[in-house]
Parts: sequence; structure tokens; C-alpha cells
Amino acid sequence: MKGFTKGLVQHRILIIILCIALVVPSVLGMVRTKTKYDLLYYLPKDLETVQGQEILMKDFGKGAFSLLVTEGMNLKDQADMENALKEIPHVDSVIGYASLTKGTLPVEIIPDDIREKFQRGDCMLSAVFFDEGSSSEETMEAISQVRKVAGEKTFVSGLSAVVTDTRQLVEDQEAIYVAIAVALCAVVLMLTMDSFLLPMIFLLCIAVSVLWNMGSNYFLGEISYITKAVAAVLQLAVTLDYSIFLWHSYKEQKALTDDKDEAMANAIRVTFTSILGSSLTTIAGFVSICFMSFTLGKDLGIVMSKGVILGVLGTVTLLPCVIRALDGAIEKTSHKPLLPDVSGIGRFVTKHYKVLAVILLVMIIPAFYGYRNVNVYYDMSKVMPPELESVQANKKLEETFDMSTTHLLLVDADVSQKDVRDMTKEMQQVDGVKSVIGIDSLLGAGIPESILPEDVLSLVKGDRYQLMLVNSAYVISSDEVNAQIDSLNAILKKYDKGGMLIGEAPCTKDLIACTDRDFTVVSLISIIAIFVIIMLVQRSVSLPVLLVAVIELAIAANLCIPYYLKQELPFVGPILISTIQLGATVDYAILMTTRYKQNRLAGKDKKEAVQDAVASAAQSVLVSGLGFFAATYGVGLYSNVAIISSMCRLIARGALLSVAVVLLLLPAVLLIMDKVIVHTTAGMKKAAC
Repeated sequence: MKGFTKGLVQHRILIIILCIALVVPSVLGMVRTKTKYDLLYYLPKDLETVQGQEILMKDFGKGAFSLLVTEGMNLKDQADMENALKEIPHVDSVIGYASLTKGTLPVEIIPDDIREKFQRGDCMLSAVFFDEGSSSEETMEAISQVRKVAGEKTFVSGLSAVVTDTRQLVEDQEAIYVAIAVALCAVVLMLTMDSFLLPMIFLLCIAVSVLWNMGSNYFLGEISYITKAVAAVLQLAVTLDYSIFLWHSYKEQKALTDDKDEAMANAIRVTFTSILGSSLTTIAGFVSICFMSFTLGKDLGIVMSKGVILGVLGTVTLLPCVIRALDGAIEKTSHKPLLPDVSGIGRFVTKHYKVLAVILLVMIIPAFYGYRNVNVYYDMSKVMPPELESVQANKKLEETFDMSTTHLLLVDADVSQKDVRDMTKEMQQVDGVKSVIGIDSLLGAGIPESILPEDVLSLVKGDRYQLMLVNSAYVISSDEVNAQIDSLNAILKKYDKGGMLIGEAPCTKDLIACTDRDFTVVSLISIIAIFVIIMLVQRSVSLPVLLVAVIELAIAANLCIPYYLKQELPFVGPILISTIQLGATVDYAILMTTRYKQNRLAGKDKKEAVQDAVASAAQSVLVSGLGFFAATYGVGLYSNVAIISSMCRLIARGALLSVAVVLLLLPAVLLIMDKVIVHTTAGMKKAAC
């Protein structure tokens, strides 16, 4: 490797040109990578709700659907509007009283209980079905056209409308997220590093590796909007340390030789060994979320694992070449670090370690209790700002028709009309069901199906299934709607064992079950993977237990805060944070412990070993933690997409809590458990005696 690193530095201009040249295909790949905005897309494909959606598409040509509430239209105008909507590309069908009767059957002859299903005051209700999925480009474009054609007094509700607004909002903000993260990181680095130019070099080189990563997503086909929005920020946050390691190593090597090229070549070798171990724990955290049955985890996990690997590659190839090329300018812009001396922390923690140990014990129960009981929500509309059109439309639907969500029923086409009517009556008695709409219920018992033209009847009745709508007053993901879904399914299976209840609420119910399992599985996998890595690196049985436990306490402290403040988190928050914080910040504990081990092996007693370890590691841990905080906290404050905002704020707070736990509580653990560590770590027993 010595010859390779020397050649790398000597041919630095060529390396810089090659690395920058790779940005061109990366940008093209990034632009051509498709983005998914529907999180329910990531549900396991073997679920009945997911299979039902596929049947809906195959048999009826219907994928996504939206409910429209119109104001101030008479029956003829409503029919004209519904007919105009049918002409929009990728609108498969429009089902409403006006279009079904072609505006010819007077509303007045319909019984009040039937009429109220589609008309309240001057508001009328209709359903628009699309021939593509909820998050397809075609559906989102069709939603935009529906809004234009239907006019200002039409409210377009449903998941597809939320997805459309999500895309617009996220696309408008993505560049701002990166700009905020870069600006705040630059401030932290200028305060903590010894050159004003150096932070810019770090950030530009990281930007190149971020572009490599985002461009290579093209080979994945598509990524989620959450991954697209936070991947660049997260990659910056978790790989910034590697640049700092290289710079510190280069300065150390320059003190040993007058040849700067040789110093940098040596620094690359030392840094590569150092960051390889550090990156393994981070990669392990991201790989663990790939095991989620809810495959959003796999989406984010693959992209971020790849990002860490490419971040390491950029650190040992592009960055050293740029530093050597701009060495003179770096020296001209050098200054003393503005971060105050923090070596006194070592003396403080060794003097008060018993008090700190008591604080540690006191924290455990409330922290883990709050961590295990934090409230989460699954309703996708909650992640969006309330002023968005889709959110306003959902509110209008709820206020006017007392409906919060709509389920779809796929019932065997051979089930008799009598059984369908009986099933409908039973379902209407279920708590929270406002109406059950099928052909019979829409027309009324006294009006035969034969009054409808064949092309109209085919919209809701196919060769295998007939389609019905169940309107519910309960909000998505609530205990009430989940109990309602169970009751409706029981009634449906009584009349049609092969019948399916599908839609956003049933899919969300499945999502809750999936993520409950995922939380346990992913946490366990990440803990085991990182435990094994630490055990192999530290050659110890006890240290992996202690280090993982300390960071898990920091994670618990992070996630318990929303519980005690009575705040709800988006459902992916606890799962992703528990693994990202563990994988990305356990390095702080590893660094501290490595210094402690070195001091003990050098013959120092336990107090001196811990004090010197804290003094020598404190600045690196603080700089890393502050950089991690800066890269994510500003995005968390700025974003008004709740999933992105919440994740970034949790990550930022988690970084600071991990720093606090490592600098203040880990030393107390090392002092108290010193004898156990010495006897369970290879090579320490003999050296410490």
C-alpha cells in the first residue's frame, strides 16, 4: 500500500481530474433516478391488502383513487365536471351520482338516507380512480390536472393528493436542506479547525462523494423521497470525521518528515486503517435497517451504506490530493482553533465519577421506560403542513361528510344481490361506518341495475369482483379504525371468504404490525453486529457490552424526551434513530476506550488512564458531535415535512446526548468496571498488574 499511496499523492492533479470527471455521470444518474412518494408502497408484497391493490389494478384498471368534494354545483354541472375529468390522461373512471345517472335522474326521487351519501347541502361527493399507482408520475400529473379542471371550489382528498403535494414540497426544499447543512457545518469547522480554507476543502470533497452516491442510485431504479431528502445530509454528518482524521494524521506525519508527499502518503495509510474500523460500525447500523420487512429501511440502508463506503473512498483519494494541491493556501489561512481547551473534563469526571455513576443509574429506568412507550403516528397526512391543498381537502371531507377515510371492498361478482344487501346492512352497523356504497346502495333498493348502461356498470362490477366503498368517520391508524377494519373483515369473510378489504387505512394497519416487528428485529441485529465488531477490534468480551449499553442509554434518553413532553413521532423515527445513532456515535465510545486501553497497557493506574483518555479524546469527540449536530439540526428546524424534520432533530439531539454520555458517564463506567475489563480483554491483565 505504501507504493500505492505515494503514487496517489504524486499524481494528485490526475486524481482530482478523474474524481471530478465522475461527477458528470453521477449528476446524470441522480437526475434520472425515480423517486417514490408513497410510503405504503414499501409494505411486504405478500400482504392481502397489497395483493388486493394489484387485483384492483388488474381487474378494474384502477390504481390510486381520490374523493372529490365540490361546492355550489347543480346536478348537471356536476355531471359535466365529472365527464370532463374522465378525459384527463390516466383518469380511469369517475364514480359519482351525477355521472352514473348522466345527470338525468332527479335527486329528489332518491330517499334522504341514500342522497346523504353523496350530497350534503350544496356539496357533492364523487370518486376519481386512476390507472396508475398512488406515487406514479402519471397519477401525480393527473391529480394536478384534476385540480385545474374541477376548479377552485373542488377539494381533492386522499393519499394520491397527499403524495402529489409531498413531491412538490420536498423538491422545493431538497437543495435548501443541503445548503443549511453545509453552512452550519462550515461554521462549526471554522471554529474548531486551524484554517479558514480547510472546512471548504472538506465540504467540497464530501460533496463530490455525495454526488457519486446519489448518482449511483440510478442502478437501484428508484428511491423513496425520505432517502432522497436526507441521504446527502446524513452522509455529510457521518463521514465528516474521516476528513478530520486525515488532516490530524497529516499534521502528525509532517512533524516526522520534511517531505510533504511522503507525509501525506503515510497519513493516508494511517487514516485508512483508522476510518475502516470506524466506518464498519456506521455501515453495520445502516445495513441492519435493510432487514426491515417495511422495505423503506432497505431503501435508506442501501443508499447510506453505499454513501459511507464512497465517503471513505473520497477521503483517502480525492481529499489528500486536494490538500496537497492547496497546501500553501491552507497555511496562509491558518489560525488558532477557537474551541476552548477541554482537557479539564478528564479531571472533573475522575474526581466525581461516583456521583456520575449514581446519575447513570437514576437515568436508566425513566429513560428506557419513555423509550419503549414513545407515541408514534402512521397517518401520512400528519407529516404535511396543514395549509396544503390535500390536507385542507381531507379536512373538508371530514367536516362535510363526516368521513376521515374510505375503504375499498372487493367482493366476488357471483355473490347474490341479496347477500350484498345483507352484508351492507351489517357493515353499516359497525361503529364509525358512515356509509357503504355499492350499486344497490347508490341507486336504492327499488331501482334495478338494468337502468345503468353496461359501460357504467362495468366501472364497479367485473368478471371476478364487484367494487364497493366503505366510508369511515375514524382517522387512519387510530385504534378505532383498526378495530373497525377487523369487524368489517369478519363480516366480509362471512359472505365471501375470498373478499378483500383494501385501501389506505387497512394498509396502514398492516404497516403498524410490520413496524412493531421491525423495531425489535432491527434493534437486535444492529446491537449484535456492532457488538461483534467491537469485540473483534477491542479483543474483549466486556467492552462491547459496556460500550453498546452506554450508547443505548443515550438513544433511550433521546427517544424518551418526546414521551415525557407528550409529543408524537412519525412511525419510522424510533426504528431509524435507534440504529443510526448507535452505528454513527458508538465510535465516540470506541475512541475513548481505545485511549483508556493504551494508557492502561502503558502502565498507568485506572484513574490516570481514564483521566488522560478523556483529556485526549474530548476535543475529537466534541468536534465530531458538533459537526453531526450542525449537519442535521438546521434541516430539522427548517423542514415542514414532519418525517424529515423529526428525523433530523432526533439525530441532532442524539449526537449531543451521545457526546455527553461518552464524556461524562462512560469514564465512570470504565473506572468502576476496570477490574472486569482488565480480566476480560486480551493483553490487559498482564500489562495492568
